Amino acid sequence: MSDLAIQVKGISKQYKIGGVTAKYRTIQESLLDAISSPVRRASKLLRGQATGAADLDETIWALKDISFEVKHGEVVGVIGRNGAGKSTLLKILTRITEPTEGVARIRGRIGSLLEVGTGFHPELTGQENVYLNGAILGMKRVEINRKFDEIVAFAEMEKFINTPVKHYSSGMRVRLAFAVAAHLEPEILLVDEVLAVGDARFQKKCLNKMQDVGQQGRTIIFVSHSMSTITRLCERTLLLDGGRLIQDGPSHQVVGAYLHSGLGTSAAREWPDAAKAPGKDVARLRAVRVKLENGQISEAVDIRRPVAVEMAYEVLKSGYVLLPHFHFYNEGGITVFAAVDLDPEWRQRPRPKGRYISTAWIPGNLLAEGTLFVKASLATLDPTVVQFTEPDVVAFQVIDTMDGDAARGDWAGRLTGVMRPRLEWQTEFSVNGR
Repeated sequence: MSDLAIQVKGISKQYKIGGVTAKYRTIQESLLDAISSPVRRASKLLRGQATGAADLDETIWALKDISFEVKHGEVVGVIGRNGAGKSTLLKILTRITEPTEGVARIRGRIGSLLEVGTGFHPELTGQENVYLNGAILGMKRVEINRKFDEIVAFAEMEKFINTPVKHYSSGMRVRLAFAVAAHLEPEILLVDEVLAVGDARFQKKCLNKMQDVGQQGRTIIFVSHSMSTITRLCERTLLLDGGRLIQDGPSHQVVGAYLHSGLGTSAAREWPDAAKAPGKDVARLRAVRVKLENGQISEAVDIRRPVAVEMAYEVLKSGYVLLPHFHFYNEGGITVFAAVDLDPEWRQRPRPKGRYISTAWIPGNLLAEGTLFVKASLATLDPTVVQFTEPDVVAFQVIDTMDGDAARGDWAGRLTGVMRPRLEWQTEFSVNGR
């Protein structure tokens, strides 16, 4: 039992829909509340008499009967679609909220990164918040002193470390928050997918740091929508759906089940509302789709047949040279290849406003079998400005064949590698060397 870092037994969490959540109030708000509360109580009574439904709030179970154990030194991923209960689970583990039923036992000093700037006091400077967070973790000042310069350098906050946190942008907050959480050496690190706030370069830096932390033998629980990141960082993954734990096992197996269950990433994703679509002032992403030769959207692709990945986007300002591009990753998080738009019609040519669909064709007998995740990005050139980048926006499964005319030929065993091209072979034969 002593080797367990986290032990969760029968955890359930119930919420009221429409229920009012208590929040911190200022002195001014408390005084105003004292003055106005008699009037509000009278109003509430009158409304209750009129409707007869003042306290009939509906309840939902955000989590239901969740049980699992995590050993010291394990790196465990948590996946599931929005509303599956992932963030609620982390909030229970960090004692931000209490379970309605069940118990969670934590053995070790916990650090968490659940929301941008969680645990920061807005009136204190970045430096003061670093020391405050260290004290909350139970660290001595000398320990924090030893790590302070490393934290500031990692967060790239040298110029702003003595500025009150209330003046930080969301990106600045997440950089400092992650640096604090990763460097102050908690025995257990809980990370929700707040890294999406940072830029792509810093996200990669954070993921590398998390990999280092995991290799140091510390326990990590990592919630993410990025399947390639999950398979790269985590040997084991929990799959939640509807508040229930429906699978717990090796990451590759669980991610594969997620993608083929209809719960996870599909072969098409669209943003009908331009205002909510990823992008900046020049271009916005509207859709990414994986298609077969006949134009059908499909999550399963025959290894021998070509497959198209298309990016639909809207150009909002004329006169910019655009560079659409895709990155393809396998289940291990390895970059299989990147592809940039080479269409001669638009290459190095400024584009007028309008809707575009850029399609990249991947030839048959090139990819290895397995799941591929697609990152769709677009940049304007001279100067280079990334307009949008969406990791794991779609995914598709490459299915190998045993018909004998694919790259594996007559071999039925496992073939390694991120590519599987069907090469042309030649054989020369002679008798007795003649």
